[in-house]
Amino acid sequence: MPVCQIVHLNGSFLPLAEARISPLDRGFLFAHAAYEVTAVYGGRFIDMPGHLTRLSRTLAGIALPDPLSPSGWEALHKELIVRNDLNEGIVYLEVTGGAYDVRDFAGPETFVPTVFAYADSRKLIGAEARDGIKVVFLDDTRWKRRDMKTVQLLSQGLAYRTAKARGADTAFMVEDGFVTEAASSNAWIVTPSGEIITRHLSPAILPGITRAGVMALRGKGGFAVTERAFTPDEAVNAAEVFTTSSGAMVAPVTHIEGRPVGDGKPGPVTRQIQRLYYEAMGADLAAVAPWAMERA
Repeated sequence: MPVCQIVHLNGSFLPLAEARISPLDRGFLFAHAAYEVTAVYGGRFIDMPGHLTRLSRTLAGIALPDPLSPSGWEALHKELIVRNDLNEGIVYLEVTGGAYDVRDFAGPETFVPTVFAYADSRKLIGAEARDGIKVVFLDDTRWKRRDMKTVQLLSQGLAYRTAKARGADTAFMVEDGFVTEAASSNAWIVTPSGEIITRHLSPAILPGITRAGVMALRGKGGFAVTERAFTPDEAVNAAEVFTTSSGAMVAPVTHIEGRPVGDGKPGPVTRQIQRLYYEAMGADLAAVAPWAMERA
């Protein structure tokens, strides 16, 4: 997953090696920053309006002015992938509270944000989507406004490290006896009776853009989704489990705490949702994901 060499910093496009951000930047000192990760497939952005709407909401929620209009953000993203000749991958955008001449908790009355963005070349439909991932449960120790996409990601980073040490790929975060979400994605289960469940939107979880994309496919796919919290026991005993995110899109979960989910393979409901989502992206299933046609 090589980071492309031309990045954007505060209005300029320049080589990554020349990009410099002050150590007094509030993103570095206080994690006072918002970010978005937007997928690029076939040279096109996936669900960009949703990402920009969430960015604007997060910036307002953490007292930062929005430096650009939606059309300005879109132009920045497009210029970045053109300059890097990116056909498939992601664009990472971060907006911080900016740098000032002192380390002050409150900061100035009006912030002048730092804007940084880079492109990353990677396969979006790959082994995780084909084969599935393994999950463990961990206590959710994050702050209480998880609906804002900020860079306060230490708990998630530690969760990934713990999961890998236990032979898994990610973790389902648990709070007050219920799964909130995965370490960096939304969590879904399919019950033995076929009910699809994902947690309802609230400050406890991030309103995922891929989650919203799957929701939008309900009419075309002929399926319904129940939005409620579910327990770890429900996840362990589910017929299918999957996650959604911009980076991994729809990833089947095949094992939880070392136990197989269902028969330990991606299930038919997950495969259907993958097919619908990939088709909506404009992907050629026969070429990039023939396995998605399995268990149809």
